[in-house]
Amino acid sequence: MFLDKIIAEKLDELEQRQKIVPLPELEAAIGGKPLPLDLAAALRGDSLRLIAEVKRASPSRGVLCPNLDAVKLASTYAQCGAAAISVLTESRYFGGSGEDLEAIRHELPHIPLLRKDFILKPYQVFESRAWGADAVLLIVAILDDAELKGLLSLSHALGMQCLVEVHNEDELKRALACDVKIIGINNRNLDTMAVDINVTKKLRPLIPPERIVVSESGIKGRRDIQKLRELGVNGVLVGEALVTASNVAAKIKELI
Repeated sequence: MFLDKIIAEKLDELEQRQKIVPLPELEAAIGGKPLPLDLAAALRGDSLRLIAEVKRASPSRGVLCPNLDAVKLASTYAQCGAAAISVLTESRYFGGSGEDLEAIRHELPHIPLLRKDFILKPYQVFESRAWGADAVLLIVAILDDAELKGLLSLSHALGMQCLVEVHNEDELKRALACDVKIIGINNRNLDTMAVDINVTKKLRPLIPPERIVVSESGIKGRRDIQKLRELGVNGVLVGEALVTASNVAAKIKELI
């Protein structure tokens, strides 16, 4: 299974990274950082909010934008009205890096940044904060209850928020039991890679109204946005449709 393979590779990679940059170095770097921005506040409001994603590649489609300039793209997102920016830092399958996140943070200090990766261990939460992330993605499918609660608690202790991603009812129940504030509904099946926006249609009514709900994956155009608005989501996370657009500004205008 794809997820099992990812987790095994990520754990090996983490072991190496901790040797290169020990935890005390990350903690020292965090000490000089400004307070994280409020992702939840950025996603609240009467209009549907956009989390625009900086994404170089994907496991299903390969390289999406061969000459992607992460800072330039993120700046366009911010100028065109994105509420927040998601930065993929996973390198093997998505072509991302911590350097992308750090560079975007330096250029755009006033917009919330979400680190999107396969977060498995506390080290990655410290790493995210040191790089300048305001929030991290936590995928319920790859964490047990104790791991999920521990990573949530640590993130909050460091001033960060979490977008907690679910794919089905069981995962949603586990997320709600942890009293999470921001829930992401991923329309992509992580085993088959198939995408179906009806996943959001199925799960949205099960989420209490005070929670913030973000629909992720498979959102291509205005018709999808209209459907999701009718379902009552607060925001959408869009990557491939933006990264592959010939005119990013026009695509954002179409979406929001």
